[in-house]
Formats: sequence, structure tokens, C-alpha cells
Amino acid sequence: MAPWAERLAGVRGVLLDISGVLYDSGAGGGTAIAGSVEAVARLKGSRLKVRFCTNESQKSRAELVGQLRRLGFDISEREVTAPAPAACQILKERGLRPYLLIHDGVRSEFDQIDTSNPNCVVIADAGESFSYQNMNNAFQVLMELENPVLISLGKGRYYKETSGLMLDVGPYMKALEYACGIKAEVVGKPSPEFFKSALQAIGVEAHQAVMIGDDIVGDVGGAQRCGMRALQVRTGKFRPSDEHHPEVKADGYVDNLAEAVDLLLQHTDK
Repeated sequence: MAPWAERLAGVRGVLLDISGVLYDSGAGGGTAIAGSVEAVARLKGSRLKVRFCTNESQKSRAELVGQLRRLGFDISEREVTAPAPAACQILKERGLRPYLLIHDGVRSEFDQIDTSNPNCVVIADAGESFSYQNMNNAFQVLMELENPVLISLGKGRYYKETSGLMLDVGPYMKALEYACGIKAEVVGKPSPEFFKSALQAIGVEAHQAVMIGDDIVGDVGGAQRCGMRALQVRTGKFRPSDEHHPEVKADGYVDNLAEAVDLLLQHTDK
């Protein structure tokens, strides 16, 4: 690989994944990953522009930010790009009334959305709400529509909690795609529109930005397809095999966010 100075040349903005990079979620509010609270503070004290870019869909933005602040992070709601608010905007623009297959923790984000007589399905990381009954209800709604619309908040395969790896929304999304013979519209990483909205929020072009995440496909691959550079941290859901992924190669691999920030400040904050 090229020297770090070359790989990070011209970076003006940083997109940060949250789960697996800042903290591991779990019972009692989760646990901050070692060095990440200080790393975020150092990054925000630099000349680099920072945006938090998450596929979190079990919590509202307000709840997520509150949890992170309790762990010591300097973060506010207005700094977070998350899929639920983006999905609500799409629903309103297109006059869609969703059957919501979502976690109760994120339901408040959809309070202003009409859910009567559904003409689409919104699926998120519903956790325990991924029952047969609820999946079948979503299936039935889609099968009764002439032009079925399935909107998925992200499409991750799994993520890491303090208790271990957990299934994400992707496998359930794929089940509905397969059963109904349709393709879901993904709102969240790795959707190009999602990354672009995060970049617009900080006024940085893709070639001037770097994504830092733990997901080789959703974070790294998605960001690179948008013209960004991307670093993978060896925390969260990272697996050693990610460094030999057949399709995606990060612009660099770092042990954690603290190391990534060290490198960024060394080579970009001049």
C-alpha cells in the first residue's frame, strides 16, 4: 500500500460509523470502545469536518445520542445521519403508507406518518419483533400490492453487541425479497444517496472525505463506490477475513478509531 500521507492526502471531512466504531451496544447502554471518546474529541477539535453516519434502526436518533453522551461522547442529534428520518422523508414525498416491521425503540420517528391501509412495507432491525406473524403480515401486504414497495433501513448481515454477534435487518429483508420476487429499496448504508446526504451536511465532496467503519461491505465498499476513501477498524463486527475480501479492499486497516484519528491528524491537520 502507498504511504499514509499519500492515502490521506486532501481529506477535509470524516464520516464515522457509530456501532462497532464508537461503542458496542448492549445491556445497560453498551460500552465505549477503548480510546474512542477521546478520539472523537480530538477529531472535532481539529480542522476536519465530522459527521456521524449510522444504520442504527432500533433506537431513535434522540435515544442513540443520549446513550452516547452518557458514555462520554461529544455528539448532538444534528450531527447524525440515520436511516429512519431519511425513510420518513421518502414516505411523505411519495405518499406511501407503510406497514412498519420495526423495533419499538424507533417507532417514535414515524409518529407523523400515516400507516392506515398500507401500500408499502418498511423493514428495520426489529429484533424480537421479527416473529413469524409479523414477517407474514409484511409478506401479505406486499403480495396484495400491484407494485409492491419494500423499504429497508440498511441491509447489514449482522452487528456486534457486548454479548456477541447479532443478526441484522439484511437476512429478513432478503427473505421478503425472495418470497415476493422483488428488490428492496435500501435507505442507509451502503446506499449512495445516504452517503451523499451525509457529505452534503458537512459541505465536503466525496473525494475529500474518508469513511471509518467496521463493516467491509456497508461502510467501506459503500463509501468507495461513492468516490470516498474508507478505513476499516479492527473493532465491532470486524473479522480477520475482511482484510482478504474478494471484492472490497479498504484504503487502510487500523486497530481502532484512536489509531485512525492519530493518522488523520498527523497527515491532514496541517
